[in-house]
Amino acid sequence: MISKSAFIHPDAKLGENVTVEPFAYIAGNVTIGDGTWIGPNATVMDGARIGKNCRIFPSAVVSGIPQDLKFKGEETTAELGDRTTVREGSTVNRGTAAVGKTIVGENCLLMAYSHIGHDCALGNNCIMGNSTGLAGEVKVHDWAIISAGTLVHQFARIGAHAFIGGGCKIRIDVPPYILADRDPLCYMGLNTVGLARRGFVKEKIDEIHNIYRVIYQSKLNFTQALEKIEKEFEPTPERDYIIDFIRNSQRGVIKGPR
Repeated sequence: MISKSAFIHPDAKLGENVTVEPFAYIAGNVTIGDGTWIGPNATVMDGARIGKNCRIFPSAVVSGIPQDLKFKGEETTAELGDRTTVREGSTVNRGTAAVGKTIVGENCLLMAYSHIGHDCALGNNCIMGNSTGLAGEVKVHDWAIISAGTLVHQFARIGAHAFIGGGCKIRIDVPPYILADRDPLCYMGLNTVGLARRGFVKEKIDEIHNIYRVIYQSKLNFTQALEKIEKEFEPTPERDYIIDFIRNSQRGVIKGPR
């Protein structure tokens, strides 16, 4: 259903069974997949690439130009995966010449008034809490949850299955599978509830927990801890992911509680 009071540029490409509610605005360089719902007063600007069965709620803005003074009007995109929801007042800026696109994966939930800055890359099944803000070029891996009111510094990375408490300030990288909270942000343990809900068996959770005991409780520095883990733990995808994430950090990794 396309409302007669919505504005849709004639060059916009809409799939089958797309609903556009009254007073929505859709620009010309836009692609919207089958079954997507564009709510009243939602704004979809040039460069938007929206997947199938997405929901864009009132006052959300997808693919606004970057809030970056280096942006010179280059043609870039903001891409939403299938079944992703953008709630009221949320904003997803498009990319700059640095990366060229902002990506939000499939099955993501961007709660009300959250902001995804230019050139960010979110994996699948991520949740951004109400009023959470991501600066430019932040990377959020699959299944990460960032609770309400959290602010994320540019270039920071958040690992898969991590859970961030509400109102936090993320200045440096947060490794996968963990709970993080407090100010300054620190390791608070393993995200055992989240991992169990996603099908991780007890033996796998115990393996990840033992790896993090070496990292955060052995009084070794990160380099020494990773060397110990490589020697004493059998290679697994989870072990190797943790090692690679920490070893490849450019901004540093959060520490344990003081």
